[in-house]
Parts: sequence; C-alpha cells; structure tokens
Amino acid sequence: MRGMSAIEAIRMALSSLTGHKTRSALTLLGMVIGVFAIIVSVTAVKVIDVYFKDRLQFLGSSTFTISRFPPIQTGPLDRSMRNRPEITWDQVERLQRIMTLPVAVSPFEDFSMGKARYGDRETLPNVVILGSNEHVLANFSYEIELGRGLTSEDVQFSRPVVVIGSEVAEDLFVNETPLGKTIRFDGIRYEVIGTLKSKGAFLGFSQDNRIIAPITRMMSVYGNPDRNIASTSVRVTDQRLLSAAMDEATGRMRTIRKVEPGEDNNFELSTNDSMQRIFDSFTSTLTMAGALIGFIALVAAGIGIMNIMLVSVTERTREIGVRKSIGARSRDIMSQFLLEAFFLCQIGGIAGILLGLVAGNLVAVQFNISAAFPWGWAITAVLLVTIIAIVFGGYPALKASRLRPIESLRYE
Repeated sequence: MRGMSAIEAIRMALSSLTGHKTRSALTLLGMVIGVFAIIVSVTAVKVIDVYFKDRLQFLGSSTFTISRFPPIQTGPLDRSMRNRPEITWDQVERLQRIMTLPVAVSPFEDFSMGKARYGDRETLPNVVILGSNEHVLANFSYEIELGRGLTSEDVQFSRPVVVIGSEVAEDLFVNETPLGKTIRFDGIRYEVIGTLKSKGAFLGFSQDNRIIAPITRMMSVYGNPDRNIASTSVRVTDQRLLSAAMDEATGRMRTIRKVEPGEDNNFELSTNDSMQRIFDSFTSTLTMAGALIGFIALVAAGIGIMNIMLVSVTERTREIGVRKSIGARSRDIMSQFLLEAFFLCQIGGIAGILLGLVAGNLVAVQFNISAAFPWGWAITAVLLVTIIAIVFGGYPALKASRLRPIESLRYE
C-alpha cells in the first residue's frame, strides 16, 4: 500500500471526527469558548473605541476644556483630587477677562432635569436645562436650526431666553414655530429664541433633549453662585495658538485658584488628543485582559484536545496496527491524527470568531453604533488555534505513528 494522498488523509480524518460526534463536540466547545472570549472582548472594545473617537470630536481641534476632575476617569479619585475646590462662574469670568491671547471662554453647567411645558403639551421628565454664554454654540459644536443663539447681552442682563434642542421642539411645537413662544421649566417662564440641529445620542443618552439658557439667569433662578462649573471650553481663534493658550490658561487658573508655586494643579486641562490617549490606554488594557483570558481558555482547550486524542489513539490501536500491516507509513498515521486536531481547532476557531463578532457587536446595536470587525485579532485567533493543533495534537499523532504493527494487532 502506497502512502495516502492528501485528499484521502483529509477524508479519513473527517470520517473519524464525524464517527465520534459527542467527543468531537465537547472538544470543539473548549476551542469555541477560548476564541469567543478573545473576539467578543476585542470587538466590543473596538466598537466603543471607534464610537468615542467620533464623539470626542465635539471639542474641535482649536479648543481645550478646563474641569475640576479628569474628564475620563479610569479609577477612584485620590484624596487630593476629591478635595479640589469648585471651579466657579466667578473664576471662569475672571479667566475670560485676564487672558491676553484671543480666546472664547464658555461654561457648560447643568442646573436641573425635568419637564418642559408649552400650553397643554409637555416633554418627558428627562430634559436638562444648562447654563452657558454666547460662545456655547461654537465651543461645543452646536448648530442653530431656527432663530439665533445666546448673545453677550442675554448673559449680561440675565434675560429669560432659551435655545432648545430638537427633541424639545418636536415634543412641544407640533404644527407651529417655537420662535417667540414662552415655555415653562420648573415653573419659570422662558422665551424661545432658537432651536438646535439634532446631535443624536451619546452612549444611549440623547443630546437633543436640552435647553440652554444664559448662565447668569440660571444662577439667579437656582442660586448657589459658588457651585462647580462642570466643564469650561476655551477656543482659540488660531489653532497654532492652542499650546500657548493652554500654557497661559494654566498659569492664569493657578493664580485665580491661589495654587502655591511647586504645588500640583487643582484642575484639569484636556483636549481631544489627551482624552483619546487616556481612553486608548483604558481600552488597550481591556483588550489585553480579554485576550489573556481567551488565551488561557485556548491552552486549556488544547490540553483537552491532547487528552481526548490520546484516548482516541488507545481506542484505535488495533486499527492503526491493521493499517500499518497493509502498508501505511508512520507519517500517514501521523498526518491523519494531526489533521483531526487541525480540523477540530479550525472548526472551533471559526465558530468562536463568528459568535464573538455577533456578541461583541451587540454593543453597536444597543447604542446605534457602526459594527466593527477586528480583522487582525481574527487572523491572530486562526493562527493561535493552528499552533495549538500542532502543539497539542503533535504528541498524540507522534505516539500513534510509533505504534508497532504486531503489538497493535494483539491489542484488545
């Protein structure tokens, strides 16, 4: 008997696997779980990463943000951060006055959440009213749909005027223009001077159910002039001045907040790039953790494959003896067992990749995000299962190829 052809070896390997369906299925399960753990984690992280990169562009390339705490926190705040004093409206105003470089400073603070009302119509109780100034549209990438935005006079004279989000406008004004109409929020009357274009949702939270009013009016209505301003955007007129403006703003804020020389800043400055670097570090950690868990599961699955194939070698000792006695070579026997391990690993790997992609992209479905396919990790998973097939299937295949025909034929 001459050596088997490749096609014959593949046919016999597949025949052996289908002949032991339960054993093959259990072996596949371990491989599926390992690859699934890798692909689902990296897919979910990639989906979120792409989403954040897109959404973080709201700051623009010519702006930076001043805040009390880091905008993206990957762990608990230490005591020194927790004890930082508030960034107040007075401090924001002082910063605007003393900056020498041409910048536009805009606060952004939410004051209340509730229902907006117009006549007998009202919104859901999830509308947020925010305080800002005349620079809010340019600094936070808002666009006017109808009417106008806030002006410096609106802020200076604390006028009861508002610009409303597209959802608020749709809920309250079905067949009429919102402009010039009076709405109520928390029992206070405001005149609608403009509506905003839709910005969609961010992590499932709508950005269109907002009302923006002069921050001075909000301070008058809700009190607490020393409240913390959650976010203050600073926009430079020339992008080339961004670094210089950040340096000046840092020095000015240290003076305003009475930070002693040598002490750390008690505030944060961040840009798109700095926030993206923080988020990239966080997502890289998540990706590697998921990949490590998956790799451990793959090694465990590989050990399982080796054990099952060793049992298979023992069970098929007599078969191996018969095949060798009629001319099968050792390498033919070895090829068959390696092919069995290869097919088990590849089928399990492909199933794990497909299941991981589906599960990982559930995040995209949940938050209406574009789906992602981590090609690099999928290829890596295929290579890993191939290596595992060779490493953990190699010993049983070698053992089977070294069986002596006469001893094998005597095996009961």
